[in-house]
Amino acid sequence: MKKSFKRYCTIYCLAISIGVPHIAFSQKLTSFVDPYIGTGSHGHVFLGASVPFGAVQLGPDNFYKGWDWCSGYNYQDSVIRGFAHTHLSGTGIGDLSDIAIMPYTGDIKTDKGQEKMPGSGYASLFSHKDEKVRPGYYSVKLANGVTVQLTASERVGFHRYNFPKGKPANVIVDLKEGINDQSTDTYIEQVDDFTFKGYRRSSGWAKNQVVFFAIKSSVPIKDFLLYNNTEKLNGKSAQGKAVRGIFRFEHAPELLELKVGISPVSTENASANIKAEIPGWNFDEIKEQADVKWNRELAKLTVESSSMAKKNIFYTAMFHTMINPSLFNDHNKDYLGAEKKPHRNAPFDNYSVFSTWDTYRATHPLFILTQPKRTGDMVNSMLAIYEQQGSLPIWHLMANETGTMVGMGSRQIVAEAYLKGVKGFDGEKAFEALKSSSMRDTLGLQYAKNYQAVPADKESRATAKGMEYAIGDGGIALMAKRMGKTEEYGYFKKRAENYKLYFDPADQFFKGKLASGSWAPDFDPLKTKNNLYAEGNGWQYNWLVPQDVNGLIQILKGDAAFNKRLDQFFSIPFKGNEELADMTGLIGQYAHGNEPGHHIPYLYAYSGQQWKTAEKVRYILNDMYHDRPDGIIGNEDCGQMSAWYVFSSLGFYPVMPSSGVYVIGSPIFDRATLNLGDGRKFTVETVNNKDENLYVQSIELNGKKYEKSYILHEDIIKGGSLKIVMGSKPNYNFGAAKQSRPQ
Repeated sequence: MKKSFKRYCTIYCLAISIGVPHIAFSQKLTSFVDPYIGTGSHGHVFLGASVPFGAVQLGPDNFYKGWDWCSGYNYQDSVIRGFAHTHLSGTGIGDLSDIAIMPYTGDIKTDKGQEKMPGSGYASLFSHKDEKVRPGYYSVKLANGVTVQLTASERVGFHRYNFPKGKPANVIVDLKEGINDQSTDTYIEQVDDFTFKGYRRSSGWAKNQVVFFAIKSSVPIKDFLLYNNTEKLNGKSAQGKAVRGIFRFEHAPELLELKVGISPVSTENASANIKAEIPGWNFDEIKEQADVKWNRELAKLTVESSSMAKKNIFYTAMFHTMINPSLFNDHNKDYLGAEKKPHRNAPFDNYSVFSTWDTYRATHPLFILTQPKRTGDMVNSMLAIYEQQGSLPIWHLMANETGTMVGMGSRQIVAEAYLKGVKGFDGEKAFEALKSSSMRDTLGLQYAKNYQAVPADKESRATAKGMEYAIGDGGIALMAKRMGKTEEYGYFKKRAENYKLYFDPADQFFKGKLASGSWAPDFDPLKTKNNLYAEGNGWQYNWLVPQDVNGLIQILKGDAAFNKRLDQFFSIPFKGNEELADMTGLIGQYAHGNEPGHHIPYLYAYSGQQWKTAEKVRYILNDMYHDRPDGIIGNEDCGQMSAWYVFSSLGFYPVMPSSGVYVIGSPIFDRATLNLGDGRKFTVETVNNKDENLYVQSIELNGKKYEKSYILHEDIIKGGSLKIVMGSKPNYNFGAAKQSRPQ
């Protein structure tokens, strides 16, 4: 009893100290999270132990077999090759899996072996029935007899191994292994019987990556073996391209625990991270602390429903939005800059893994509501990247600009944060970064800044680049207007209309322009494999104008023609799925598995047919998200697929995030509460909430009749209530009037 009471007090006091809302104690929200959701099919989500936005993602890795193993683990697999400390979640390109550690029994083995030959190396078979997983915790009993338990703090992974009796035991630290990369320089050193340190440098998606580490063992390591690949080395330290260290036990300890700290700066900082975050050896306490941290974040947005499946999907979606971006600093605030220099004691928490092309659409808008402090730190991280590499990030990964995808989504993220009142960063500095990054003479910006189309014969994915730049320009224009910068407002407002340069009135598609001014030849709006767009076709890019939907309606000949064309879009049979594996979640030409279309179902509201938005949104919510391993219809993409679900299930979505407008869709929960801090709450109550009642009949905002098909950020952030009455038949008048539509 005393032990239980002490454990309760420890966790309760921790919860109070880190500010968990009261609801976390009346309802353990982590019990609704199923981390397996999205680990199957093309979801690519991370499975393992982590805390919200932590630098450590400690989890199992299968043999890397290509696209569906970008996060290291796929539910269909049955072999584990190790437990690494860094992972991506939901990306379409693989990398990381740094500092892989694997316990095994029997003879010494220095290589993972061959997947289809069990016992040929240190890799082991496993079964899902022997796994347990929840936020902040993972365990598995391997076929080799070792039971593995994992938990984590922000920068430290905590391993617990139980070995079978009567067999020699080994633990390999394999610095060669990673996901879709090559180790280029590795080092490990035994400092004393209990302590090891080293680093892993690699080249993959991140061309020049380094992770420093320190390891503390709960038992003395008297027999430490060193190899470079399979070549045995002498001594207590080794450096090479593929160094492996092995802890050898002729008689297996009953219990072995390892604490592994990581750092982007130094082994000393990695060791200090261990001392700061997990100074003791109470594994269960750290596991419970991780659970409390997850409950704290999940409690910022709560829902009520009689459907357990819907709650599981919702809270798992929330969970998935908080894996990336990830901390990229040490406990003392040191971090590695984009110019590969250490920055000491920064005044903000530095983050990495910025998948901005994906996440500017809904993930970062969600953070503004649920993570305003972290949003300020993320903006500061982006501004630091600007200072260090000369431009805001495109797709930043562990101090490396990968340049992946088109546009510069960080421009939208920074502008939105300023416009929505996020604190903690310098607005003038942010505008300088936005303006300077937009005036570069590279990646097609040299054309956009002069109001010219990005030429398809000079730049790859030219039309996609130009249209994404115009979206960012719209956000910058709004920020300039707010700041009283009249000249810059006019300039970027005009740039935001550059989308019209790609519009061909003859067939009403956005197409490719050549440097000569003529249209790119052989246009086919159904073809997904092309050099004009990024992961899409002409039909899908027909709607990528969230910054000026009313302007798009005008060039498409008005409301009736716009609605008819949207109807066509959602009904024309899709062809070409064999060309892009992630062209998934299809409704006609709509592909929910790819981000450029996520706003399209909400466009009907702009042309007075909100009821069609409700139809499409409800279908996607019900048909493309499930509580099973294949429950995410496409790549999770660092939280974007899940953020779409979170917003849409509440009943609204940020079509153009920096505008502060959220378009009404079709809510699915009886009640949802945004806990905004400082006692502020915004609730969404859904009346007559049944599966068949998917149409909005009427709305009240703060007890007063509300006829608009959108709400404003300012209405949400100050707290209040939204009551949405639903029905089984459309109310064609709701949102139909011009003054009721999104502006």
